[in-house]
Amino acid sequence: MQRAKIAIIGAGLSGLYAAYRLEQMGMHDYVVLEAAETPGGRIVSQPIGDSDSTQNRFDLGPTWYWPSIQKSLNDLIADLGLPSFAQFESGEMMVERQPDQLARRTQGYLSSPAAQRLAGGMQSLIDALYRQLDPGLVVTGCTVQSIERKDSTIEIGVRHGELNINWQADHVLLALPPRLAAERITFSPPLPEVLARQWQATATWMAPHAKYLAVYERAFWRQNGLSGAARSAVGPLVEVHDASMPGGNAALFGFIGISAHERQKMSQDELKRQCKAQLERLFGPAAAHTVGDFIKDWAQAEYVASAADRDGFGYHAAPPAEVDSGYWSGRLVGIASEWSPQFPGYLAGAIDAVDRWIVNHLPQNHYID
Repeated sequence: MQRAKIAIIGAGLSGLYAAYRLEQMGMHDYVVLEAAETPGGRIVSQPIGDSDSTQNRFDLGPTWYWPSIQKSLNDLIADLGLPSFAQFESGEMMVERQPDQLARRTQGYLSSPAAQRLAGGMQSLIDALYRQLDPGLVVTGCTVQSIERKDSTIEIGVRHGELNINWQADHVLLALPPRLAAERITFSPPLPEVLARQWQATATWMAPHAKYLAVYERAFWRQNGLSGAARSAVGPLVEVHDASMPGGNAALFGFIGISAHERQKMSQDELKRQCKAQLERLFGPAAAHTVGDFIKDWAQAEYVASAADRDGFGYHAAPPAEVDSGYWSGRLVGIASEWSPQFPGYLAGAIDAVDRWIVNHLPQNHYID
């Protein structure tokens, strides 16, 4: 039996940020348990070329943040010294309305509020947080299967490779989506029925979706007065943006509009072929000459999507993050982004959910009963 005062389930942004905040407050008696082999959760930045270079990485998960309305996230990025840059939006955009019509140029627009990106992709945020932690306290490759309240403590059943390992903790922070927590972890005693239903009905942000990324030597569309943005009613991409990295390769990425179930019937090669052909329709023959192209289908990500997410079922409003009374009161709290009332699903939501837990549960002396 291994023990920590606080067990954090999940090493995505919310889990690592929770550990980072605990470290800042001088609290080191915690463990982060992550099912995947690497930290990051839904943040994935695809490297191009030299694997040791962080400059040429492109986001296949969350891409943007909005400093003017997401102050806490912006402050964290500044505190960690991470360089950022504005999303490129200068120029006209392309629009496809019908299969039998050519794509047309139209006036582009600037996002309001302005969107910002991180140099090296959002993975830079994960890397920076991880560097602030004791790596021995972040245990990857272990799947939490059960959480049981026993008198004054909580026992966590973990599958780590071929081994079953039990952890003991006083408090558990759920840094994974509510739906996955409710579906994949056995709670004893069970969660209140109403709360369990609310968690199960909460859609996991971006889980039904897939992204296509095409990387180029140069941003040829900019030379043609285009922003790299496009909207399409033809598909397979329904929305396209410039994903270029300053000082690195140029890139375009798009959201695939084909449903998760239909995508599963297609080979990745065929889906890539269709996406690249669409970029040629939109931006011309140069779009065929990629350095590399990639698809990230989040609906097939084992530790992200459930069957309900693949069906597109669920609500995006934040559910209650904890039990009001009874065995689990004050001992079990959801801190993943979906539990944020202010920014549910967004990167800033992970920061907000953790900060709310700290304000509500950590007294000024930084001690948890």
